[in-house]
Order: sequence, then structure tokens, then C-alpha cells
Amino acid sequence: MNDNNRDNGETGDHGNADVTEETIFTWGAPPLKFGAGASDEIGSDLAQYGARRVLVLTDPGVSALGIPQRIVDSLERYGITATVFDGVRVEPTDASFAAAVEYADAQGPWDGFVAVGGGSAIDTAKAVNLLTTCPGELTDYVNKPIGRARVPEQQLKPLVAVPTTAGTGAESTAMCVLDILSMKVKTGISHWRLRPTLAVVDPLLTMSLPPEVTAAAGMDIVCHALESYTAKWYADSARRKPEERVTYCGSNPVSDLWCEKAMGLIAQSFRRAVHHGAEDPRARTDMMMAATFAGMGFGNAGVHIPHANGYPIAGMVKDYRPAGYPQDEPMVPHGQAVSLTAPEAFRFSFPAAPERHLRAAELLAPDKEKLSDPAEQLPRVLVDLMRDIGIPNGIGAVGYGESDVPELVPGTMKQQRLLSTCPRPVGEEEIERILRNSIQNW
Repeated sequence: MNDNNRDNGETGDHGNADVTEETIFTWGAPPLKFGAGASDEIGSDLAQYGARRVLVLTDPGVSALGIPQRIVDSLERYGITATVFDGVRVEPTDASFAAAVEYADAQGPWDGFVAVGGGSAIDTAKAVNLLTTCPGELTDYVNKPIGRARVPEQQLKPLVAVPTTAGTGAESTAMCVLDILSMKVKTGISHWRLRPTLAVVDPLLTMSLPPEVTAAAGMDIVCHALESYTAKWYADSARRKPEERVTYCGSNPVSDLWCEKAMGLIAQSFRRAVHHGAEDPRARTDMMMAATFAGMGFGNAGVHIPHANGYPIAGMVKDYRPAGYPQDEPMVPHGQAVSLTAPEAFRFSFPAAPERHLRAAELLAPDKEKLSDPAEQLPRVLVDLMRDIGIPNGIGAVGYGESDVPELVPGTMKQQRLLSTCPRPVGEEEIERILRNSIQNW
């Protein structure tokens, strides 16, 4: 892996048609409107796109808070008719995507969409936008090897993403994630056309989040920033043809900037947001900004082992019901799922990019004493943080034991889109060892 100062000009002779190493990286993000009260201006924003009939997608919990109705009122002030669909499932599935698409098809057509909620609502809206605009079925667009990874053939409708949790960064990214129920695995759809038209980030919408949700969502930010910062450097990949360029291109100079800034914000505000979030708007603002910045980083650079492991951990859940979340069925929140193997994953990836791992540890915990074993610096920072904010102690704390590890490994190995971004080659043996060593983290 290359260090932070690698010069793009070092990657090869740009004039040589036979060059085999990659010399190009891509970066993209939607326009951003950020700040207290930003969500009250969405009517004006969507009116600029000529929208006259809009579907607002949210989940029952957010709907009960009245936030979607406030946005409907804003839309109607600008002559836009809006309908609310509040059937989004927290941790969406192929079935919940299908239900949302069915509703949108039956009640449409629509000139645009507004997603209000966490990553589940935003991801559902991305899928609805795709499947009501382009031909085909859900599995046509799901990433390989689970789906066919079909490319959307046309521009989608305007989509405004309004996050109500500081975590997923989905308002910045060009992918959506879902559980495939029949396979008990998470996967996703990834293409630049899915990226929202506008991200509207209003920190006031997060003030009432329970501490447990704040902690889990915040660990998603941490993993986004760390995984993309330590991802394989973009120029260390083989040369791609233009039509082969993927959303996750590897760590690069632009994504690095956003990840570093996100980690700095996390260091100063994450613990405060968990323990005192109801009365600390500054901490809430910092965490919303960190989520957006990390989304701008990982949405282009990519994530790797912790997220790849997180998909089967969430998809194969048995009886675990986390505090602060709906209790009607078992679930491992996404932010918890990706964090549970992170300490061990970064022990594994350390040799490929020691400077990156040490710099990340310094950004997340500037005052942390230096350990004699540098490979332990980042894992120790993570464990200290996770213990402080109440994250479960490894995959054992959410219901998995030694005997479950062989069943989890295949789910991880299906996430080749993510694993290919790891700075070290990783196979079944390495994933099994990481999972076993993550049954308890402390």
C-alpha cells in the first residue's frame, strides 16, 4: 500500500497504451445542504427540479416523530403533492424492497422521491427509484455473485436523502444494502446512478436518538472511515477499461481527506453524543458531519473485511434483540454488525499499511499512549471506544459461538466486491480466524 503522499504521476506512463497498472481513480458525491433547519427547505429544493408529485419514504418510528409530515408541509408550500409511505423496514430485505416498489408502482407515477430516516429508508428509496424507473427485477441489479449486477440504463428520478441517524452516510453513496431472506445474507446494489440528487443533513433530526442507536450508528461511521482509509490504494489494482470502473476504486487522495476529517470529528464528539446527546447539539452536529464525510470517503474508496463480515452476522441472526431498537423480531443493527470483528480485522490488515493504521489510531484517540506492539494500537483504540459506548463484546454477545463460524464464512466470502478492496489478500482461512478471534473482543 502506498503512503498518503503518493503522487498520481508515479503510477505509470499515461501515454503508454500498454500500461497494466491503474492510473485513474474516481470520486463523486451529491450536492449537500447541511445545518440546523435544512430539512424545512426541501420544498424549495425539489421545486427546482420541476417535481409536482413526490413520494416520501420512511419507517414507522420516524413517521411517529412527525418529521416526514413536516417535509410534506414544506413540499406543499411549493405546490408539490406528496404522499408518505411509512412501511420501510429497519434493516431492509428483498421482501421489504419489493413491498415498497409495489406500493410506488400502484400509486405512481412520481416525479421524485424523498427518503427520511436512517440508511434503511435511504436505501429503500434508492431501490424504489431504480425499479420504478428502469426495467427488470431486483435480482437483475443485485451485485454478483448473488445477482446479475445489471447496469441501470437511464438516469433515475430526483431523490433527496434526509438522514435522521448519524451513521450510514447513505445520503452520500451510490449503493443500497439489503438482506436476501432465502440466502440469509446481506448484499447490495451499486452504481453511480443510485447516488441521491441532493443530501439534506439536519442535525436537529438526531437529537432524540436513544444512546444505543447513537452508539451503533456511530460505529458504522468509524468503520466506514477506517476501512476506506486502509483500503487498497487505487493504483495497486490492475488497469480497468472505462466500462469496468466500479464504485469502489480503492483509497485515493480525495477520499483520504474526508476520512481523516471524519475521524477527527469522531474523536471529539462520539462519546459525548452517546452519553449526553439529548443536550449536546454540537456533538450531534459533529457526528452528522462525520457520517456525511465518511460517506464521501467510503462511497468511493470502498470498505473491506469488517463490512463483509457484518453482512452474514446481521443476515443470520438468531435471537438477539438490541436495546433501543424495535423488539418485534431478532436483528443485529448494521453498525454493531460491522464493528464486532473490526479490531481483529485491522490486526490482519496492519502489515499491508502500517502507517495508515497508526495514523488512524492517532486521529481517533490523539491522547492514547503508544503501545509497544504497533499492530495493537488501532485495535486497542477501537476496543476502548466500544466498551465505553456499550457495543456488545464480540459476535458471541449477539448469539454466535465457535460452532457458528463455519456457517458465517461463506456469507463473508460472497462479498467479493468488498473483499477485493482489502489491502491484503484474504480467503476463507483468514476470515474464519478473524471470526473466531472476534467471539470476544475483551
